[in-house]
Amino acid sequence: MNLLLAEVAQATQRLADAGVPSPRFDAEELAAFVHGVKRGELHNVKDADFDARYWEAVARREAREPLQHITGRAFFRYLELQVGPGVFVPRPETESVVGWAIEAVRAMDVVEPLIVDLCSGSGAIALAMAQEVPRSRVHAVELSEDALKWTRKNAEGSRVAVHQGDALTALPELDGQVDLVISNPPYIPLTEWEYVAPEARDHDPQMALFSGEDGLDTIRGLERTAHRLLRPGGLVVIEHADTQGGQVPWIFNEESGWADAADHPDLNKRPRFATARKAMP
Repeated sequence: MNLLLAEVAQATQRLADAGVPSPRFDAEELAAFVHGVKRGELHNVKDADFDARYWEAVARREAREPLQHITGRAFFRYLELQVGPGVFVPRPETESVVGWAIEAVRAMDVVEPLIVDLCSGSGAIALAMAQEVPRSRVHAVELSEDALKWTRKNAEGSRVAVHQGDALTALPELDGQVDLVISNPPYIPLTEWEYVAPEARDHDPQMALFSGEDGLDTIRGLERTAHRLLRPGGLVVIEHADTQGGQVPWIFNEESGWADAADHPDLNKRPRFATARKAMP
């Protein structure tokens, strides 16, 4: 075992003692980042090349600063995104939401599907949709100026059109034309604040996390936005907390002009997102 791997073992124990959920992975990822190698190449780093800044990075993670803020990058499906303070760090569970949406759009008989990502944050969803549905026209909407800096940075050179605006009033020029509306909105109830992981509670933007007493305030607003934007037969896909399974499909009810509202599980078989189809006239 070289010096770096020995240090990684110590760092893993420190991170585990601090309550970090994935201590070994994070210790290795930080080592790879600081030394400019891949995780699988850590054993090749010579003892003389050990960089003491590794322990600075470990101390930051030990204090529950998000791994992605330390490395400045987040991985989402086939993307590597730039992230940092001011923007919500994309989570693995959202990948299954996007996967469902991609398959749904591919199944549509539309040559150049029109897609809108509301509450876009880092742009992860919009960029994944654009990358994996090559002829799609994708719009990303983000309200926060701090987050928008990251959206624009990640979308640079892509086909995604980025807009600053309120998701509840966004893009009136596209009313009735959109094939799919997708969003990972704030959905944590204010009453759950103390139970949120420190990485999210202390570092993600509050407006990206919390939404009223039951967590559903923004989703109720997005229901109206999605109905306005979608063409008849168009789809809406909304991520929600696993504890809100069953509640969100009721928001997209027949009386409000929706059909086929349903919940879907994530990879852990927990209810993670709801979908609905705008009813035909």
